[in-house]
Amino acid sequence: MPKPTFEKYADILDRPSFAHLSTLMPDGSPHSSPVWIDRDGDKILVNTAKGRVKDENMRRDPRVAISVSDPENPYRTLMIRGKVVKITEEGADAHIDAMAKKYLGKDQYPFRAPGEVRVLYVIEPTVVSGWG
Repeated sequence: MPKPTFEKYADILDRPSFAHLSTLMPDGSPHSSPVWIDRDGDKILVNTAKGRVKDENMRRDPRVAISVSDPENPYRTLMIRGKVVKITEEGADAHIDAMAKKYLGKDQYPFRAPGEVRVLYVIEPTVVSGWG
């Protein structure tokens, strides 16, 4: 079976497009949150703070779903199902600063809370579909 690809829709991920990340709660119910999104080749990158609901959910169950619409044409969408293949704090601070540059035009992430530990999640797509 060929490896899923989002190549046709990669431009959506390269722009400051808001995505919705769905994770699974301990009881199996879905949890969805808007996130900034990035990519590294064929992997999706998401950054959040340690201890948040999505952090705890992805640590417990690596299955996720992501939907993102083209900010210039909301009828053009990308949907990804995948699994978290790496969770790391290494490079997460630099990554959130890069995301602040992409999304806010700022050199540093301005919403950092005292004592906050940033975490970077690498997601491998297992199913990719797009529309538009």
